Amino acid sequence: MQTVPENTQNPTQAAPPLGDPSQPQLNPAPPTSKKTAGIGLWVRDLLISAAASVLIITFLYQPVRVEGTSMMPRLEDRDRLFINKFVYRISSIERGDVVVFRYPRDPEKSYIKRVIALPGDSIRIDHGVVWINGIRQHESYVPKEYRDNNSMAEMVVPPDTYFMMGDHRSISWDSRAFGPVDRSLIYGKAVLVIWPTRDAGVVR
Repeated sequence: MQTVPENTQNPTQAAPPLGDPSQPQLNPAPPTSKKTAGIGLWVRDLLISAAASVLIITFLYQPVRVEGTSMMPRLEDRDRLFINKFVYRISSIERGDVVVFRYPRDPEKSYIKRVIALPGDSIRIDHGVVWINGIRQHESYVPKEYRDNNSMAEMVVPPDTYFMMGDHRSISWDSRAFGPVDRSLIYGKAVLVIWPTRDAGVVR
């Protein structure tokens, strides 16, 4: 009688050898170029960034350049800043906001000014001092050297309009000359100066 060692597998239970033609074989994947894959990822990231930039500029923030000195000392000629184009869709325009609007007499032009009086407010100017609803305004954003001595008779700001003035009162062309600005012409709030670095910061 033939004996079988205990450490020897039964041939009928043995696993097929590697390369057994009876077993399905997977074709190895062709080698992928790391350089090509890297370029593909770079292009994908670039397209995503470009799309995000378009969405942000179109619906949220827009870079603009200041032209002129009517908003000195906070904003100077050729300052670059971001305006928020979405904020007034979810919140109201407040007194003191610095806003960008289309010039009422020529909508092709844009102005940047500060909101001084709201719809329904009573406003008058007495030798450069602004009075709103009978209360004298202490405008810390207007330095003494930028004030003027002009006066304006009392008026009530019409519905859906806003009275705008520049911080550099002695040279600003604003609602004292062309009247209150219709709400539909206001399209953004100045939020952040980005250039030059000496002026960089939140617009207040």
